[in-house]
Amino acid sequence: MCISRSSFRCKPGEIRDKTRKLWLIHLLFFLAFVLSCKGCPDKCLCSTQTVKCQNQSLTSIPYPLPPNTKFLFVTLNNISLISEESFPTRLELLTDLYLNGNAIEAVESMVFHNLPNLVRLDLSNNKIHNFSASAFPGDNKLQVLNFSRAFQNRSSMDVVLSVLQNGNLTQLTSMDLSNSDLVVLPDGIFNGLSKLTTLSLRNSSIIALQNGTLKVPPLCDLDLRDNSLRELPNTTLAEFSLKPGLQVRLAGNPWRCDCFIEDLVVWLKSSDQITDVQNLTCTDPEGLRHQFLLQLEQSQLKCNFSGDMKGVLETSYVFLGLVLALIGVIFLLVLYLNRKGIKRWMYNIRDACRDHMEGYHYRYEINSDPRLANLSINSDV
Repeated sequence: MCISRSSFRCKPGEIRDKTRKLWLIHLLFFLAFVLSCKGCPDKCLCSTQTVKCQNQSLTSIPYPLPPNTKFLFVTLNNISLISEESFPTRLELLTDLYLNGNAIEAVESMVFHNLPNLVRLDLSNNKIHNFSASAFPGDNKLQVLNFSRAFQNRSSMDVVLSVLQNGNLTQLTSMDLSNSDLVVLPDGIFNGLSKLTTLSLRNSSIIALQNGTLKVPPLCDLDLRDNSLRELPNTTLAEFSLKPGLQVRLAGNPWRCDCFIEDLVVWLKSSDQITDVQNLTCTDPEGLRHQFLLQLEQSQLKCNFSGDMKGVLETSYVFLGLVLALIGVIFLLVLYLNRKGIKRWMYNIRDACRDHMEGYHYRYEINSDPRLANLSINSDV
């Protein structure tokens, strides 16, 4: 069966209709692009509901922002302060705000009050040393908070504690506190985060976990890699066991494999909560360096107190000798400075003793001679 070519030819009217529809589609795309860019700030790129102001040496949050903004990226600039004036108009649709890498030093009160639906906030890689506890509204919906390398130094821990305890972060489910130089987590730092399920404390120089620190949050994912943990106490292991859905990462810590880590090794062999348990290795002592914790036997976990105790005792004896010598020098110095008063005091004691002895001697003589005794009685009468 043959089909003529004329059956495939388009009529002129059909071609015009298709061309008209194609131009209409292009026009609609162009209008959508123009509307999305309406109100776009200088040095920013706007696309649909996303505004990007990146690496433009900005010193403040750009304004005005499109009212339909949902994702806002203001990163890698020179913004040292964000305050209530940073967001002067209400942005009902804004859910994701990225302010990382701006060298921010202060976050003042009510700065996020015009962002009622903010869900994700990234403040990583800044130099914050002042963060107002009233920066977030009381009914905020924040769920994801990135504080990785956000604070200036270790002295900012009081700022972190204030924000986490008094910042109204009741809806927070995920938080990144990695690279924060925390060293020790203060008591109750996470008590106000009743919905926190994901927590990263990686590379924060943490040396110990205090009792009850992780008791309140219903954690499911805890990252403790690359810290300074040398052992985990039984109370911490018990807290982990009370959260059966919790997955913990512990690799990169300098574990000291002696008798104090015996309970941890036993727990690791019976628990499936440590996702990187195969990568945990000993750092000390020298004989067990690079040994995997899962391969340790109880006979290998020994504590050698002799050398350590000998050094401690020697140090104690030296310190005690120095203290006693100092006390002796002070005593001699006091005696020397008060030598005249001491000499006078000794003379007074000598004279008093002499008077008493003479009195006793006189009474003894009277009592030994009956005539003197009668004379004494008559004189008394």
